[in-house]
Amino acid sequence: MTRPLGVILAGGQATRMGGGDKSLLPLGGQSLLARVSVRLAPQVGAVALNANGDPLRFSAYGLTVLPDSIAGFPGPLAGVLAGLDWAAEQGAQSIVTVAADTPFFPFDLVDRLQAVAEGQTHPLVLAATPRAAGEKTKSMSRSGLIRHPTFGLWPVALRDDLRSALQDGLTKVVIWTERHGGREALFEGPGDPFFNVNTPQDLQAAEAML
Repeated sequence: MTRPLGVILAGGQATRMGGGDKSLLPLGGQSLLARVSVRLAPQVGAVALNANGDPLRFSAYGLTVLPDSIAGFPGPLAGVLAGLDWAAEQGAQSIVTVAADTPFFPFDLVDRLQAVAEGQTHPLVLAATPRAAGEKTKSMSRSGLIRHPTFGLWPVALRDDLRSALQDGLTKVVIWTERHGGREALFEGPGDPFFNVNTPQDLQAAEAML
């Protein structure tokens, strides 16, 4: 099976962390971005970074930096679109996205997303985890799973449709994925494989998790 390209999503504004580049925060002697990149690289054909602003601040990482092509920070779908446009230039058929603030995602993320996509005309799969008792979230699917919309397999063939949707004001990932028959790949196990660092307290928790 052909390896998709990988895109690390870091185009947000990190407001709960006080702004700035959350991906460059240190965790156990390495930046979050370094940890995410090392975990993703063996699973994909190449890795790029979706980030806005001066790309030179990421020069130490040797990554192609992809800014949003839709203005106004419309959310992760803008980063997905930037990745799909880059992948189209490389002649690739799909990308897998991961969040830059989620350092413990599975080492077999891509394999499992691709396995669930078998039989789809356009491979479109989001990572999901079981819902804990009493847990409520806007990303819950009809099957009761918690979807993680920054972790997904996305088809280059639908990039123009996504561009049109964003230009029309769409920002919610799952609305677009459901429109195109998106599936869910279930990830279970001890702890939260998609634990992300949103606050200083989360960063302390991630240090303990190491």
